[in-house]
Amino acid sequence: MPVIQPLLIILGMVILSFATGQAAEPLTPEQPYTARPLSRVSHSVELVVTITAPYKTKLLRVWVPVPQSDSAQTVQRSDFSTFPVTVEPQIATEPVFGNKFAYFEFPNPQGAMIVRHQLEVQVAELRWDLDPQQVQRISDWPESFAPYLRNESQAVVSDARFDRLLAEIVPQRTNPLLDFSKVMTYADENFQYDHKRASLKASSLNALDQKAGHCSDYHGFCAAMGRLMNQPTRVTYGINTFPKASPSHCKLEAFLPPYGWVSFDVSETQKLAAAIRADGKLSESEKADLIQKAHQRLIRGFRDNTWFKQTQGTDYDLVPKASRKVAVVRTIYAEADGEPLPDPDPSDTSETKFAWMTSHKFESNPPVKSPFTDIDSLRHP
Repeated sequence: MPVIQPLLIILGMVILSFATGQAAEPLTPEQPYTARPLSRVSHSVELVVTITAPYKTKLLRVWVPVPQSDSAQTVQRSDFSTFPVTVEPQIATEPVFGNKFAYFEFPNPQGAMIVRHQLEVQVAELRWDLDPQQVQRISDWPESFAPYLRNESQAVVSDARFDRLLAEIVPQRTNPLLDFSKVMTYADENFQYDHKRASLKASSLNALDQKAGHCSDYHGFCAAMGRLMNQPTRVTYGINTFPKASPSHCKLEAFLPPYGWVSFDVSETQKLAAAIRADGKLSESEKADLIQKAHQRLIRGFRDNTWFKQTQGTDYDLVPKASRKVAVVRTIYAEADGEPLPDPDPSDTSETKFAWMTSHKFESNPPVKSPFTDIDSLRHP
């Protein structure tokens, strides 16, 4: 590392300590979450994936994310089994983002192969209660943040259109949190949640082209715009612990010193606001109040306890290496003789053929509702 780089890091820490009135910790993407952990819930999870390789496939390879314990969640059990043949997985961690995977090889698979993952995960609700006046702008990030600032990848990318749009959304930089909030508000007001126009790959380009997509398109777009403002961002994928067509769901995270990584969910907040508008039992003033509360919960930093994280980051090599880097891993990644099997979207009513599919079962103690469908969670935060 050049001599000037440590000097810049030290200078940034000194500036941060004067701004906050206290000694600053070294900036690192490994910083634990600083949010208030509330309402811990234990989830008993069973995820079953059925993978059907093309006829006469010589080798089916499957990578399954293995969630890890951190300051927000505790993994108390993680067991794998396979059917109809028994395959013991290799467990390894990729070096860029620290994602852990269980890797399976099925030589000459005959019919569907099944991988079963049983988990016990305790998850806390996280509230950051962000104060814009406390958020610090960093000019020179340590090298360890490079993977979260790059804008040249297959998922979180930007081109000249992003620069022009950013100049419209944030014509003058003020505060990292307020500037980033304007980007999330733009996505909320201009994007449409649409299964038929989703990339399934956290594609910022797809989001801008279509002004539509899934959670990953929304959050890939916001991540790319954040990086243009020199804010480290990442897409995090995990599992929603309640019945739905597909249990996978992603959230957006931005690194905002001194808070560190902060979680945001733009797409689910947008859907919650739409449900409030359509609720015939609410008055117009009640709707306006609840929608405002949903927006405030979003921009103050919030992560629900009905979701647990499995992977973080975009565009990385699996372990062992696949035929190519992955944009994201939603539930699994699979290849047949070196060719990726397409991700399914079971919520797309025009699709009826899938290379693989998940079955899932969740038991939560205590029982808990998703705060993105439960309007009362806004009335009684």
